[in-house]
Amino acid sequence: MEMSGGQLPVRETLASAMRKERRHKKPSSGSSSTKAPLIMGFLSCLAWLYVAGRLWQDSQNRMILSSLLEKNMDNVPKVLTTEDKLKSLGCDEIGRRIVEAEMDLTVAKSQGFLRGNSSNNSSEKKLLAVIGVYTGFGSRLKRNIFRGSWMPRGEALKKLEERGVIIRFVIGRSANRGDSLDRIIDEENRKTKDFLILESHEEAAEELPKKAKYFFSAAVQTWDAEFYVKIDDNINLDLSALIDVLESKRNSQGLYMGCMKSGSVITEEGKQWYEPEWWKFGDSKTYFRHASTSLFILSHNLAKYIDINSASLQTYAHDDTSVGSWMMGLDTTYVDDDRLCCTSSRQEKVCSQA
Repeated sequence: MEMSGGQLPVRETLASAMRKERRHKKPSSGSSSTKAPLIMGFLSCLAWLYVAGRLWQDSQNRMILSSLLEKNMDNVPKVLTTEDKLKSLGCDEIGRRIVEAEMDLTVAKSQGFLRGNSSNNSSEKKLLAVIGVYTGFGSRLKRNIFRGSWMPRGEALKKLEERGVIIRFVIGRSANRGDSLDRIIDEENRKTKDFLILESHEEAAEELPKKAKYFFSAAVQTWDAEFYVKIDDNINLDLSALIDVLESKRNSQGLYMGCMKSGSVITEEGKQWYEPEWWKFGDSKTYFRHASTSLFILSHNLAKYIDINSASLQTYAHDDTSVGSWMMGLDTTYVDDDRLCCTSSRQEKVCSQA
């Protein structure tokens, strides 16, 4: 009894120790659970500080690079403009003159002529007229008839040129450049020296409307004359009477002269004088006023206008209506002279049908 009584306190002591141990274990688990958020927060702060430090370091690097670039900008060679080059060479005055010359050129083009044509000597007297007689590869017989009738040849042609009148047969080149057709014309020209050969024009029936552009451009670039005259090779010309008409019109600007006419536009394909661009002439389908194709005259500034703007001028099915359309938008003086009507019954006339 005494032993068991002595052992009872021991059991109680063990039991109380176990209870104490359990009490001590509970608080320890609670503390471990509160440490995890603290650790995560600490790590997050470290990560934020690292990222912020890198961003700050990058911004500092950019500021350093920017300052270095600004310091070195003066050492980088810059692209010099034309104005800078002129200034460095002391050519400000030349630059100003170039600008003024460009402005003068623009004004001259708008007026239909250029100042100071380099192809002509300003000290020479201006020619009265350049007369271009349209011809073709198969028209040698007609040319010979003209040379034996109203058109001077040889020394007589040179004397006429000394009086200020140039006459040339006008022809383009063959579609097959350098073929027998071209060689025949070249050989004939070596003998007669009375051709104006349009190197850029193809001599063909369908290209006839464009021939006017090439003729007036070539003529005005080659000769400085008061007037430029286009005639067909199917008429006889009273040369003296034509010269008298031209002399009476000297110093005229914007002169468009000929046998003026208008008429219906042919809209049916296959008919003679068919106009593919008929729809452009309005509901009335009537041509505007224009000089007949057989013979018409342009003053120098109008011929110069064609030369300058030839690349953008519209051509129609016929050369007379094409030229008439170019004159419509200009400050042009139309002169309708029935002496230039080759089919007229008038006695005093310049031309007649051959």
